[in-house]
Amino acid sequence: MRRSSFLSLCLGAPFIISRSSAQSRAERGKQLMDEVVAGLGGSRFQTMRDRVEQGRAYSFYRERLSGRSLAKIYTRYLMRPEPPKPDFFGLRERQAFGKNEDNAVIFTEDNAWEVTFRGAKPMEEALQDRFRDSTRRNIFYILRQRLGEPGLIAEYQRADVLDNQPVEIVEFADGDNRTVTVFFNRTTKLPVRQIYFRRDPLTRDRIEEVTIYSRYREVNGVQWPHTIERNRNGEKIYEIFAETVTINQNLSDNLFTIPSNLKLLKPDKPNK
Repeated sequence: MRRSSFLSLCLGAPFIISRSSAQSRAERGKQLMDEVVAGLGGSRFQTMRDRVEQGRAYSFYRERLSGRSLAKIYTRYLMRPEPPKPDFFGLRERQAFGKNEDNAVIFTEDNAWEVTFRGAKPMEEALQDRFRDSTRRNIFYILRQRLGEPGLIAEYQRADVLDNQPVEIVEFADGDNRTVTVFFNRTTKLPVRQIYFRRDPLTRDRIEEVTIYSRYREVNGVQWPHTIERNRNGEKIYEIFAETVTINQNLSDNLFTIPSNLKLLKPDKPNK
């Protein structure tokens, strides 16, 4: 239950949630996460070092196709500290597009670059912040890198039906008040949808971000979604259909660094 919903209930009716019921929701959330991790592959999922997803990506504007491309996404997880630290960001990612991977976006724990045949350009700070925020709220990143983090809680909400499939709903919240609501298939325990809200940094409008996961396939003992769709404020903006997914390929540092012979371009001026 969101804090705003909890507050409205308290103000609107003489209803108090007891400490024991709150604890039971947290306990049920923790138990369900154990089941979810087991469903994703258990220790094979938790020790996944890297992943490569290759297929076709589509972008949409106002529900109409606005772009398509071959896509290859390289992801590497960094070793997290023990115990986990709330400010740790443990992922590097290279999103490459085109048959020859001519265009790419590289994200690291420290910076991000847009790479083309012209050279490499630092990514706008606001876009880097959005990537890190969305990654920290991504359910697979949470389960792989954030479980056990101080201040992170998984609170069970309820059972329901979503798109004709029974689901169990859990809300995650961390010490920085980031929240995300995740829907898990009641039988397989696999994530099928997640929802969170953010504020536009310029207009302060509330934006709904939804990600839908489907077409799970086993890869080296890990269950991974081969179709991922993203919606923003009710409109589809992105979809990727992975034809192949490989795990633990020992991805090299070169994939996530800028070659020394590549021209460095000036960054774009930030939007005002």
